[in-house]
Amino acid sequence: MKLRAELHQELRQRILSLSDVTERQNAGIHEDAFLSKGKMFMHIHGHGHCDIQLAKDDQERVLAEGKARPHRWAPEAGYVTVIVDREEDLAPAMDLIRMSHRYFADKQNLSRMQHQ
Repeated sequence: MKLRAELHQELRQRILSLSDVTERQNAGIHEDAFLSKGKMFMHIHGHGHCDIQLAKDDQERVLAEGKARPHRWAPEAGYVTVIVDREEDLAPAMDLIRMSHRYFADKQNLSRMQHQ
């Protein structure tokens, strides 16, 4: 069984392995903010408290399926919360993180194509 610090480090490494992802540590109220081409798509508070921004329809579906909790402060922005306390939490959390990453990457690609 991994310690929380080890889980946190593995989670960070998995997030950073996604294409075009950078990390901004100690980013204001977010201890670890993760950006896709400069746009924050998720952040972590402490060890394993993940706030993930999704498209509104994905947010509604994920909440209805019980895969995440409503975000405490910004649910209207599409955020959901997932807690990674155990090793078994990593894979489901990464599914939502990849969903968010794809959404923001596709959104940015579409925006660039419209401006060409």
